[in-house]
Parts: sequence; structure tokens; C-alpha cells
Amino acid sequence: MKAANERQEALLEDRLRNAGLRPTRQRIALAELLFAAGDRHVSAEALHEEAQDAGCSVSLATVYNTLHQFTEAGMLRIVQVEGARTHFDTNVSDHHHFFFEEENLVFDIPSGRVEVKNLPEPPDGTEIANVDIVVRLRRKPR
Repeated sequence: MKAANERQEALLEDRLRNAGLRPTRQRIALAELLFAAGDRHVSAEALHEEAQDAGCSVSLATVYNTLHQFTEAGMLRIVQVEGARTHFDTNVSDHHHFFFEEENLVFDIPSGRVEVKNLPEPPDGTEIANVDIVVRLRRKPR
């Protein structure tokens, strides 16, 4: 078990270095929480709580800074669903999302399910870099 943990930590250190980031203890710990379980969406507050539960002593400001550093390095993607609430996605490929408002939950729309047509021409000197679609969900009234 210890050897597997050391291998995982070495892989994360390499991933951070390859992204141009120094593999500090806190970055490694947060990267382990973020990337150990496959693709996921997480807010800074939720990751901070996970870190505290795992015994990792990091401030909320450190979590925010690390998430933004990971995003700038191309390791995460921001999913903006509400004005003040940002979710971070470990799947950095182009894809769209559902947002379940009542539970503040973001999840991927299966690929190939959304077709975007008739986009406007971008202004001169610009190009469309990405189109993000967030479909908001709520329970139907009974």
C-alpha cells in the first residue's frame, strides 16, 4: 500500500512539474484529492472541506490559489454556473454541463448530445475559442 501511495505521489509530482508548477506538499495533497477519482466537478469550498476531512491543513485561500494555478496550467477547466460560484472541472476537454440548481451540482452532458448551430460571426480579428453550454435543471412541481 505504501509503495502504491509513493508511486501515486511521484506521478502527481511529475504531472505538476510537466504543467510548470513546483510540486509543493499542499499542491500534491490537493491534486491527489482532485485527480484520484477520475473526472469530477468541485468548488473551492467543497475541496477545502475534503482537505480538512483528509487531515490536510490548508486555508481556503490556498485552495482558491491552487485551483486557479491548476487552471492556468491547463490541469482544470472553470465551469461558471452562477455569478459568485465557480466550479472546477478535471475534464479539460470541450464538453457541456448540466447544473442541478437545488443541489448546486454540476455534471457532464454525455458527448454527442448537443449540437451548436448558427453561431454569429466573431468580431474582426477574433475567433471563437470555445462554446460552453450549461443546462440548468430543477425538479418539476408536483
